[in-house]
Amino acid sequence: MTYDLLVTGCTLLPDAFAAPIADAAIGIVGGRFAFVGPRSALPPGATAKETLHAPGHVCLPGLVNVHTHTILCMVRGVAEDMGFAPAYTPGVPQGQMVTEEEAVALARLGALEALLFGSTLINDTYVHTALTLPAMADLGLRVFSCNRIHDVSFSGIAHGRWEVDAAGGEARLAEAEALVAKFHGGAAARTGVQLAAHAPDTCTPGFLRRIGETSRRLGVPVQTHLAQSKVEVAHIRERDGMTPAELLEDVGLLDNRLVAAHCIHLTESDIARVGRAGVQVAHIPKGNATGGTFAPTRALVDAGAKLCLATDNMHADMVEAMRWGLNMGRIQRGRVEDDWQPEHLLAAATLNGAAAMGLGGELGAVREGWRADLVLVNMARPHLVPHPDPLGTLVHNAHGRDVAHVVVEGEVVVRNGRPTKCDMDQVCAEGARAAAALWARARASL
Repeated sequence: MTYDLLVTGCTLLPDAFAAPIADAAIGIVGGRFAFVGPRSALPPGATAKETLHAPGHVCLPGLVNVHTHTILCMVRGVAEDMGFAPAYTPGVPQGQMVTEEEAVALARLGALEALLFGSTLINDTYVHTALTLPAMADLGLRVFSCNRIHDVSFSGIAHGRWEVDAAGGEARLAEAEALVAKFHGGAAARTGVQLAAHAPDTCTPGFLRRIGETSRRLGVPVQTHLAQSKVEVAHIRERDGMTPAELLEDVGLLDNRLVAAHCIHLTESDIARVGRAGVQVAHIPKGNATGGTFAPTRALVDAGAKLCLATDNMHADMVEAMRWGLNMGRIQRGRVEDDWQPEHLLAAATLNGAAAMGLGGELGAVREGWRADLVLVNMARPHLVPHPDPLGTLVHNAHGRDVAHVVVEGEVVVRNGRPTKCDMDQVCAEGARAAAALWARARASL
């Protein structure tokens, strides 16, 4: 047997619930795992075109970030202290201000951060997607992406006006259809599209139905923000006489194909409704906590919702998201419980995320026959030594910056903390220039 890539010497966490394998070997052929087990069990005489020997490292499946906006790295360190929706605030860069060149530069910066921190698949939405999607995928990670689909103009929301722009909504939906035709089901599952209905308050009920019809016709899921703010909840109550979750149910979008980000301001009946539908909840624990809120994840999971993990904007550290998700869930119950342990958050960040992206049984575990995405974390650093329970230590103490190597579809795309398919310094410089130009224009518009 000759492997394309052979990873040896690490401690392997094959999936969220499997026992660790010490001194493991992972053989990859044609972008899929061909051997997974102890190194001592490798076939006699096995060779490899490329090897990666990683003693002192823990290997885990690639992390799946089901909801992010890479371009919004432009407001990091500022937006966190401004409260809800700073991107709607005058003087802060907004999507409609971003040029094509700036969008590509910032998207690559945000996607590179995610990749270096161990995300092998991101689900991204914002603007100029036809350009940013392939630009991000060129870095080596899997990218699902879509333009923001809405028929309410963002420009008035900052001033308390929800002004309908029907023609603009139809144009955005047509743009999304074109993205599906070009990128969905891309070669080796490298690219894909989920229709990004922005939010219940930025889409009229009739337009939400149009998005649902398009989703079913094209065979692609829908993602949205749901109950992310009190403003949204109040507006839907005033406009439609119901809660946002009730509205999505009414228009036919509340089902197990929906990826719903945030899910913070839900009533008890909403939680039951979301759970019955088996919605894929994109839990964003750190981002929500930064704004002084949290999603009722324990109740949602108990009700039947599927928990996935995401970082949203301003940072892309999925390792940290696992820790915040674990702790915020424990705060909700006021105790440590057997059904809310590190393995449950790793499942949310891998197996559950892959299923939400339509890649269940393909991604989310290091198993023979599955697509070969993996992450190697350097556990020899002082804050990670000792680690009698590798997964517990990883979730409670590690950070994305401890990721040393990343493999996507059998290709080493991060080696020793550096990307292999781009110039990291150039990506950072271009992103910084784009952000500086946007901030200058936003401030000048006041």
